[in-house]
Amino acid sequence: MLPTPAPPPDDMPVEEVPLPGPPETTPDYVEDIEDAAATRQVDAPTAFVPLDPPAIVEVPLEAPRLGWFARLASGLKRSSDQLTGSITSVFTKRKLDAATLDELEDVLIQADLGIETAMAITETLRRDRFDRDVTGEDVRAVLAAEIEKVLGPVARPLVVGSAQKPFVILMIGVNGSGKTTTIGKLAQKFAAEGRSVMLAAGDTFRAAAIEQLQIWGQRTNAPVISRPAGSDASGLAFDAVTEARAQGRDVLIIDTAGRLQNRDELMNELEKVIRVIKKVDPTAPHATLLTLDATTGQNALRQVEIFGQRAGVTGLVMTKLDGTARGGILVAIARKYGLPVHFIGVGEGVGDLEPFTASEFARAIAGTE
Repeated sequence: MLPTPAPPPDDMPVEEVPLPGPPETTPDYVEDIEDAAATRQVDAPTAFVPLDPPAIVEVPLEAPRLGWFARLASGLKRSSDQLTGSITSVFTKRKLDAATLDELEDVLIQADLGIETAMAITETLRRDRFDRDVTGEDVRAVLAAEIEKVLGPVARPLVVGSAQKPFVILMIGVNGSGKTTTIGKLAQKFAAEGRSVMLAAGDTFRAAAIEQLQIWGQRTNAPVISRPAGSDASGLAFDAVTEARAQGRDVLIIDTAGRLQNRDELMNELEKVIRVIKKVDPTAPHATLLTLDATTGQNALRQVEIFGQRAGVTGLVMTKLDGTARGGILVAIARKYGLPVHFIGVGEGVGDLEPFTASEFARAIAGTE
């Protein structure tokens, strides 16, 4: 028998990720969790215990920071440079004619903004500036305005309701999309707001993910419900919600194993985790956040579609915008699905994950001030 391949690291691009190992297996008892809860003793989750020696997974420390817009503009520089450079080359000493508009439309589509957005921008220019001299600055201004128009309705903050205690957040996404790191950043933000947080290491497939979450638990003073690698994720989720309720925690954030959206058996396991959570609290999870790696480009559209169908996604977190020239994909996703975009990330530090603002994103990617 061939050895089971090692799980991929968090930072591996989605296109290069090999198929994960065998799916989590969920014992039959989870389907009748009310009876089984009383008998589950050996597998009871362990609250957070500091690791000795420290885990090998490194969580980056904070360094002095620029303002958020400066970091956002810097993070989106690759996307902006490619887009604005192409626009400038099209509009060098040329009047706006049909051929120029066709070239511009191709540039915008190649920037992953989506066909609908590209057509809206070119139609605006056709209506207002046809057969007139047009500069790159003119086009960037129209570009920023159109992007802001698309993103404005989806730029909505994540509201943690006080009526639900704990407010259960389920983090989902493909391998390497940044779920665990995003959980740590969110935990720190909630703790800074004075909320009591608990974390659940539901990515039981990878020991490194468990260790990484425990480090974030240390940094944010949040207990971490965990089990040994290979344990049942559904049972852990059940116990985490139960324990968070018993302790009166404000927020519970549950990590999940990265899973490719085209692996049906793994998506079935995710659906089972959600069903088990509802056995404790029928209204939970109160937020199901899909983390999207911006470097995956058009593949992110498919992820939103499938995870939305199977897991009931309520909001998006876009990560790794600083590592790609394909940041325009967020515009295409917003126009097609209209899901709230709660946070975007442009770096590894806690301060590099911020609530999403449409106007700032539009100005940064269009290269306007």
